[in-house]
Amino acid sequence: MEEFLSSCHRAVEVSPGEASSGVHVVLGNEACDVDSMVCALAYAYYLSKTAQSQMLTLPLMNVRQSDFVLRSDNVFLLRQLSLSPEHLLFRDQLDLRVLHQAGHLRLTLVDHNVLPSSDSDLEGAMVEVIDHHLLERQSSPSCPVTVEKVGSCATLVTERIIQKAPEILDEQLAQLLYAAVVLDCVNMAPSAGKVTPKDSQVAAWLESRFPTLPPRGALFNTLQSAKFDVSGLNTEQMLLKDMKAASEGLSVAVSVLYITLEDFLQRAGLEAELSDFCLKFGFDLLLLMTISFNESKEPIRELAVFSHNNTCRQQVSSYLEQARNPALNLCPISSPHPRITAYQQGNSLASRKKLLPIVKDFLKGRDGDGRLGDMDDEEEESQVPPTPMNSLVEGCPLDDGLPHISAHDLEEKFSKIGARGAH
Repeated sequence: MEEFLSSCHRAVEVSPGEASSGVHVVLGNEACDVDSMVCALAYAYYLSKTAQSQMLTLPLMNVRQSDFVLRSDNVFLLRQLSLSPEHLLFRDQLDLRVLHQAGHLRLTLVDHNVLPSSDSDLEGAMVEVIDHHLLERQSSPSCPVTVEKVGSCATLVTERIIQKAPEILDEQLAQLLYAAVVLDCVNMAPSAGKVTPKDSQVAAWLESRFPTLPPRGALFNTLQSAKFDVSGLNTEQMLLKDMKAASEGLSVAVSVLYITLEDFLQRAGLEAELSDFCLKFGFDLLLLMTISFNESKEPIRELAVFSHNNTCRQQVSSYLEQARNPALNLCPISSPHPRITAYQQGNSLASRKKLLPIVKDFLKGRDGDGRLGDMDDEEEESQVPPTPMNSLVEGCPLDDGLPHISAHDLEEKFSKIGARGAH
C-alpha cells in the first residue's frame, strides 16, 4: 500500500493531466472520517491491481490537506500501520475540474452517492458509486450504483475485494478495512443499532483470514480515544475539529472541545485568537461546549459564550440560562476574559445535538425588531470542514463515559502488522 500511495503522489507531481489514458479518481465524502478514507484507499488500490487499462488510479481525500490533522483517528490509524499521511492526496492538490474539462477524468464515489452542489459540474465524469447511505441517485449503464444499508461502507468494499481479487489482501490492507468496519459499527455491538449481518460476516471473514488482527474491543477503544485527542492542535484547529454553524440574522458557531474549560481559558492570547476566528469565518457568536471525564469516567460538560458584542453575549447567555427544553442547568463560573461568559453545565446529557435547537430558537426570536423569525430551521453551509457523522456529540457510546483502555498489546500488533505488511 505504501508504494502504491507513493506512486500516486509522484504521478500527481509529474502532472496527471498528461496521462493519455486518463485518470480514475476514487473520492470519499467531505467528512473524510475513517470509513471514507479507508474506502477511497482500498478501492483505488483494488482498481489499480485489477484494471485492464493503463489508466492512472488515484485515491483522493475530500478535504484540504491542512484540514486532515483534525481527523486525529485517521492520522493515528495510518501511522500505526506505517503509512504516512504525507503520502495521501487531497482536494487542494488535484484539480478535478481541469481533468474533467480535458476529458481525462473518471470518478468513482465511495461512502456517498451524490456530489454536493459545489461539485455538480463533475457529474459527467461519474463511472461508479459504492455507498451505504440513503440512495439519492439512479443507477445507469454508464454509472453502476452499489448502495446497501450496512453499518460501514468498508464492508461493501471488502466484499468486492473478497469476491473479485482476494489475493490482493495482505495484513496491512485487511487492518485498514477491519478498523473502518469495527469503528463505524460501534464495536459490532447490536445494541448500538449500526451493525448488520453483512458487517458481521465481513468482520468474521477478515478475522479468520488474518488471525493476528487486534481484538475488536481494543481496536475500537483505541481509535475512539484517538478521535478525541486534541494535543498538538492550535486554537483554530480545536474550534474546527467538531463544529457546526447556524445563521439567522446572527451567525453562530457551536464547537465541542475535548478539554476542560479551565484549561482552554488559560490558553495564551485566547481572546485575540477567538476574535481572529470569528473574523476569518464570519461568526458573530461562539458557543464553546467542553467535555471531559472524571475519575469514574463520567462526562463533565461546561459551556462558554464569546462575542465582542456585549448585548449579543448577554442575550444568548440569558436565553441559555432560562432554557427548559431541555434545561441545561447552567451555573456561572469565573472567567478570566471579559468577553467570555463561562458556565458549568449541570445537565451532562445535553449534548450539542440538544443545544442547537435552543440556539436556533434564540436566533429566530431576535431578527430585525426582535420578533419571532420565520426562516427555515436549517444549519448554514459554512466554509469549514464537516464533522464526521459518528461524532461524540451526536450520540456516540462514549456519551456515558470513557471505556477503560489498554492499548499496549494493540500497539504491538499494529507495529508487527505495519512491519510485515508495508509495501
